[in-house]
Amino acid sequence: MIKENFVAYIADSIKKNWDYPALSDYKGKDFTYADTGRQIKWLHKLFEEAGIKKGDKIALLGKNSAHWGMVYLATVSYGGVIVPILPDFHANDIHHIVNHSDSKLLFVGEMLWEQIDESCMENLHGILSIEDFSALCNKPDCNLTNAIKTTNDFFNQKYKNGFSNEDFEIAPVSNDEIGIINYTSGTTGFSKGVVLKNNALAANVRFARNNLPLNAGEKIVSILPLAHTYGCAFEFLWPFSMGCHINFLTRTPSPKIIVQAFQSIKPSVVIAVPLIIEKIYKKQIKPALDKKLLKLLTSLPLVDKPIYQKINKKLTDVFGGEFREIVIGGAPLSEDVETFLRKIKFRYTIGYGMTECGPLISYSGWQKTKYRSAGQVVDTLDIKIDANEDKKEVGEILVRGENIMEGYYKNPEATAKAIDKDGWLHTGDLGMVDDEGFVFINGRSKSLILGPSGENIYPEEIESKINNLPHVMESLVLPDDNKLVALVYPDYEAIDKEGIRVNQLPGILEEGRSDINSELPKFKQISHFKLYPREFEKTPKKSIKRFLYEIED
Repeated sequence: MIKENFVAYIADSIKKNWDYPALSDYKGKDFTYADTGRQIKWLHKLFEEAGIKKGDKIALLGKNSAHWGMVYLATVSYGGVIVPILPDFHANDIHHIVNHSDSKLLFVGEMLWEQIDESCMENLHGILSIEDFSALCNKPDCNLTNAIKTTNDFFNQKYKNGFSNEDFEIAPVSNDEIGIINYTSGTTGFSKGVVLKNNALAANVRFARNNLPLNAGEKIVSILPLAHTYGCAFEFLWPFSMGCHINFLTRTPSPKIIVQAFQSIKPSVVIAVPLIIEKIYKKQIKPALDKKLLKLLTSLPLVDKPIYQKINKKLTDVFGGEFREIVIGGAPLSEDVETFLRKIKFRYTIGYGMTECGPLISYSGWQKTKYRSAGQVVDTLDIKIDANEDKKEVGEILVRGENIMEGYYKNPEATAKAIDKDGWLHTGDLGMVDDEGFVFINGRSKSLILGPSGENIYPEEIESKINNLPHVMESLVLPDDNKLVALVYPDYEAIDKEGIRVNQLPGILEEGRSDINSELPKFKQISHFKLYPREFEKTPKKSIKRFLYEIED
């Protein structure tokens, strides 16, 4: 167990940064660290009045918001266990997670409240609104309406002269206590509840504080789902521990809204997934690069450098212009896009993690990291490659240490499959580690395809090339009778803009397939493209749920 305490990070930051802005809903309400501290203490009193004990589970269902953050912080600092639920889960999944996790309370956004059925969650003591913390549903063994009134009366009496810094005191909570059960709809099937102790959360916050560039009073934009560990750890928990001002996009973030938010807030660090970077590259930069004149100019020594500097500035301005680096994680970044970012000397880096590690496994700053790597393993984990004990040979990545989950909630069979008797977590990812400790990811072991002569084919590598075709939005490479077939979801916006007719599309895509195959060895070549009518279903990290798809006749 590490010496730094997770709940102490929260409490110390509130007291130290009392008058600083803390949490804001983009184009909505603003809250200081003092406001946040008072609300946390109010929720603690409400939990007490509602009969919630330390170790009880509290489910949290809603889009990113300041109040979402307050419920999360109040729960873990009370000694409870937070159960965040992704707002795009189906109602049946929400009911299952609340029941399976043994949650006693549910906080829910009122738009989502209309979609669920409280009668399907019989063990809940009550349901509260995230928007105003009012009671949405009282259960017989816990009258939340009375508990809220009692809490308000207590606060109005005790703090009638105001709530001061000295009034914010919370009891210590050990790192050995469970802090979160995170249900993730991973790429391998039915979601499992990942049990993380406060120690794993503290290890992630500690590493970020020591290795990522951020200071008190600086700004962060939260665009990734807080119910997933990546966004929660690095757009919320770490910045909060530093005394930063976190701005939540409270609705589903479209590329247009994201860019507007970045340009108005000007964050100091940007946390992103590849999909965001790739879309901006494909829509705003690549069309200009493909023009004959610019192609010619960028091929000339001395002339290319000032052009790349201008492109770098343009791309930097898209993200607000004042960030120190962009951290990309959650899924593989297209090789073509990374090659370009390197060429223009853009301030980016790639990290690697998974929910079971809370989430960070590896990271290095943008000035140090290597091309196509995911950085070096964090200082609280050991890493090895399950390939004849040789890290430089491709094999499954195994990790062990402070960040590792306790297991899957009420699922010992799945836990035993994931964590071996020596404590190594089997990530399911294939990769290697070089002499300097940099981690290189090849793909998911479950998505690995064997070629006709036993060759290892990583479909993600081929998909990154297909996705860079001008008229492709996304693709999925699948095996079919010893051949490779790519399901392709077209970029209809680009097609309409160029006035391409539907019957012309197969021929245009066929040209792209031929170009890609010319760059690939025979066993990796695509036999044909098959058009797919809609976007592929994805995980919170924006990875395609491969297990849902197969080639149909």
